[in-house]
Amino acid sequence: MIIAAAQFTARPCDVDANVARMAGFVTESAERGAALVVFPELAVTGYELPEIVADPDRLAFAPDDPRLDPVRQACAAAGVAAVVNCAGRTAAGPTITSYVYGPDGALLTRYDKRHVTDTERAAGFVPGTADGRFTLGGVAFGLAICFDTHFPELAARAAADGCRVLLASSLYSKGVGAEERVAVFPALARDHGLHVLLANHTGPAGPYDACGLSAVWSPDGGVLAEAPATAPGLVSADVLS
Repeated sequence: MIIAAAQFTARPCDVDANVARMAGFVTESAERGAALVVFPELAVTGYELPEIVADPDRLAFAPDDPRLDPVRQACAAAGVAAVVNCAGRTAAGPTITSYVYGPDGALLTRYDKRHVTDTERAAGFVPGTADGRFTLGGVAFGLAICFDTHFPELAARAAADGCRVLLASSLYSKGVGAEERVAVFPALARDHGLHVLLANHTGPAGPYDACGLSAVWSPDGGVLAEAPATAPGLVSADVLS
């Protein structure tokens, strides 16, 4: 099974432009033979925390929001699943959420980020309370969102539940963020016997300058594929073949 990570520079709060770009990546993923493509953290709006919290009616999404239709339609047309990260809606407040759409465009699962950062909590985002799981092609997948990957117990639970791949929608910046990425992801793969995928932003992302370098690691911690630091595009790897 080929899985892919898409990295790009999201336009701040320009939902239509970002969703159109993501739909294009779904189509390109199919052309590369991928069964699944994963997008970075808050890819639909960009990592624009104050703006999202100030206008959740416009910048937070239910899974059936018609503005996400181009991605769902691309999934159905291409036969590719997609992990779409955006602000979600709950009664308690906005969440940082991955909606997983299957190869028919239907919702497979929702995962709300369990470990929000202090900055995200201060902005008004609330943490999720359940782990994210779905099955595609007979393979069980676990979900993580950025800071989640700094809590090894999340990956340990995924492995214990029979997941073989951990998918992380993230935002890592240049400098310290890039160093954290190198330290965290190979260890998650090696310590828990998982394939691990990182989908990261590149370029400006809210107050950060993202480092790109989306990648896939094998269960021994080795890099199977890695995107460049600056260029938008797809990185893909054949896992579990």
